[in-house]
Amino acid sequence: MYLALGCIMDVFSAVIVTLPVIFPIVVALGFDPIWYGVLTIIVYEMGLETPPVGLNLFVVSGMYRDVPLSAIYRGVAPFIAVELLVLALIILFPQIALFLPNLMK
Repeated sequence: MYLALGCIMDVFSAVIVTLPVIFPIVVALGFDPIWYGVLTIIVYEMGLETPPVGLNLFVVSGMYRDVPLSAIYRGVAPFIAVELLVLALIILFPQIALFLPNLMK
């Protein structure tokens, strides 16, 4: 859901729309709110780089008008792959996202 929203909305609007509904459910299920926030922002940012409506891709396309949009789509593929790997690591090992916040306690 967040990946699809990131494709069509900016991050701030999507957070404002979904957070009041989803956040209480996540907390009630026992997930750490900080971990959920990190996870959500990563997925939203992936949506901003995902075709067909990734807003970041259109910004890059506007800056480099001589580069076709298909080349920009191909150029962003490695970044999306790395972000998927990071997302999998944070899901498997939540301590990665919680390391610095836990040092503050």
